[in-house]
This record gives sequence, structure tokens and C-alpha cells, in this order.
Amino acid sequence: MNTQTIFALASGRPPAAIGVIRVSGPKAHEAGQALCGKLPGPRQAALRELRHPRERTLLDRGLVLRFDGPASSTGENVVEFQIHGGRAVAEALLDALASLDGLRLALPGEFTRQALENGCIDLTEAEGLADLIEAETESQRRAALALANGGLKRQIEQWQAQLLGLAARAEAAIDYDEEDDSGAVRALSNDCGALALILDSWLGRPRIEPLRDGVRVVVAGPPNSGKSSLVNAIAGSERAIVTNIPGTTRDHIEVPLAVAGIPVLLTDTAGLRTADELVERIGVERSLVLIEGADILLWLGDPGEAPAHARVIRVHAKSDLSERAAAPADSLPVSSRTGDGIARLLDQVGQLAASLLPGEDALALNRRQATHLAEAQAALARAAEAEDIVTVAEDLRLARGAFDRLTGRAGVEDVLDALFARFCLGK
Repeated sequence: MNTQTIFALASGRPPAAIGVIRVSGPKAHEAGQALCGKLPGPRQAALRELRHPRERTLLDRGLVLRFDGPASSTGENVVEFQIHGGRAVAEALLDALASLDGLRLALPGEFTRQALENGCIDLTEAEGLADLIEAETESQRRAALALANGGLKRQIEQWQAQLLGLAARAEAAIDYDEEDDSGAVRALSNDCGALALILDSWLGRPRIEPLRDGVRVVVAGPPNSGKSSLVNAIAGSERAIVTNIPGTTRDHIEVPLAVAGIPVLLTDTAGLRTADELVERIGVERSLVLIEGADILLWLGDPGEAPAHARVIRVHAKSDLSERAAAPADSLPVSSRTGDGIARLLDQVGQLAASLLPGEDALALNRRQATHLAEAQAALARAAEAEDIVTVAEDLRLARGAFDRLTGRAGVEDVLDALFARFCLGK
């Protein structure tokens, strides 16, 4: 259990109809008694007068709830005060709690961190909570809720149980290696390979980042190919500077928008050409990096010169100009001036973007989770090919370590600091 008792306003910023102040830690019940006298029974609410612990002045009247650890949201003793949501009322209660010895204001995400450290949730659930707080679309909410409710945790527990069974069989084979049971070792290797295939299929699923951060759609091509005009036409506003001077765009411009209900980050880039001027050359280098990292590439140059990319849409821009040749068969004619072809282009972008997103009820991994799952998969794949039982046992140990990092049981302190910095105060 944690030795510190923390408190914070857990509801939205006042003024509001109701404010919730949460206290969690070994002195939570003592703090509650100092403000309201006798606490209600566990998991019960009672109306109480809330008074300053030293001055005994009346601060407010509100509901008091008590939770006994470890059967609480944080695993600690918890008291919650539901008060009137005025700014002065909330400040008075917080000041009263701060006057008590052994209590301090909570850091952002610290209540959830207590829950993680006390085993109430694992790291995947904490990541789901962070995503749920930041969710802005219905699809983001559903994906985050699946994580926050322990969907991935339950799946990982099944894999860990299988892995533990494999490790036990490996250790037993080592202990009784005087019995040359090559059939048992082959069966163990085959089972390691079967679990590796399951993990590999999960690694092939769409990731959470495009859903959470937006599908990265990069508009690229040579100077004066119509990139900035296309970005403005899609965005419906003058977001990028448009001139007939080559090299106008020196740095990339990002425009967040929704296409077919899917969050998209549309990026205008500097024109690709050999540049002598330093600033433009830096812009071209950044464009190449953005192209490489794009989820979808809109190419406005010669179709035959399009960069190698898994999802590229070749755009025949400025199709309304009389001097422009007809669009090649593999290019989509688009006019930013008249709007012709924009709807068809967005339809293609929407279809490709949808293919990058997880299914409506499917669990999706984030980059960190996929990294550790890949470590476990690689160790199991090696175990499936190993020729001696000692090597198999070592690879199984490495796989178990990868799962511990995945769930937050080991080696994730820097990850926790970054994760809980995303949380609001009081969560």
C-alpha cells in the first residue's frame, strides 16, 4: 500500500452544479472524520456538514462516501466529498484538507497510478483510461472503453496462462533430461510455434494510433503541382499559401479534419526538387520524411515518378486547365478551382483510411503494446525452432518478461511518467 495520502478535485473545473473531491491513502478515513465527524459505512453515502478541521467553521453540506481498501478504485482507503460546485466552496475544502498532516495535493493521474501500483488495473487499462479521457469521436470512445474495461488485459491473461504452462513443461523436461523424450520436446516446440502464430495474427491487426491521432494523409509532388490549392479545397479554407512561384511552401502545414467520419491529418508538403537555397532544401528533406511516414499518400506529380508506397492515390491536379493533357488511366482528375473530382478523391481517401482502423468491436494495440507483444512473439518463434530444451526454456523466460513489460509489471517507469502526464488532475 502507498504511504502517502493524496487529494484533489476530481470533477470538472468550477463553477458547476456539483463538485467531487477525492481523498485516497492510509489517512483518507482520518481526514474524512476530521471534516465531517462519523463516516458512513463502506460504499454508502450520507449527508454531512463539512467543517474546517481546526477552526470548525462550516464550509458546506454535502454527500460523503467511504470506500475501504483494497476494495476501492485505487486499492487504498478512499473518501469522496460531493459538494456544491462553486469555486470558493471547492477551494475551501481543498485548503482544509491541505491543513491536515500527511496529506498533499495529488499529481495528474496519481489516483490511477495508485490503482495500477496496487494491482486494481494493469497498464493496458490505464492506457485505455487515458484514451477515453481524450476521446473526441464515437469510434475513439468505443476503442478506448474496450481497453479501459480490461478487454486486452483478459486476452493477455489467457496468453500468460498458456505461456506459464509451456514454461512448466520446459522446466520439467530439463529436470528429467535423463529420459530421452524427444517427442515431448517436439510437442513443446510445436505448441510454442502455435502461440507465436496467434500473437503474429494480432500484430497484423490495425493499430490504435490512426484512430486516436488521425490517419496521416500527405499531399506531395513537385513545386507548382497544385498541392496547396488541393489542401485548401479539401479543408474549405485558405490554410496554405498559393502562388505561381515555385517553392512557396517551405515547411509542412497540417490540417486536422474528418473524412467519412474518420479523423484525418491532412499535410501539405514542400515541393520535391533539387533545391539550392538552404531553407527550401530543409523543407524538401522534411517532405521526404513525411512521405515515408504517411498512412496515405496523395501524389500530384508524374504518375511514373510516384514514391513507392503501400497506399498511394495518383492525382491529376488542375484538370480544368485547357493546356493540361488528359488524366492518365491510373490517375484521378481533380480541379481545386471548380471542385470537380474532390468528392471522388475524398471517397477513395475514406475507403483507404477505413482499412487502417480497427473494427467496431475489435481490440486494437498501440505502438508500445505492439512492441512488447512482438518481443514475446519473436521469443516464442525462436523457441519453436530451438534444438535443445534449455534454449526453449530461456526463450520462454524472455517471452514472459515481454508480457510483464506489456502489462506494467516490470521495466516501465519511464512509460508511466509519460502516460500519467496525459491525465487531468484528480483522475
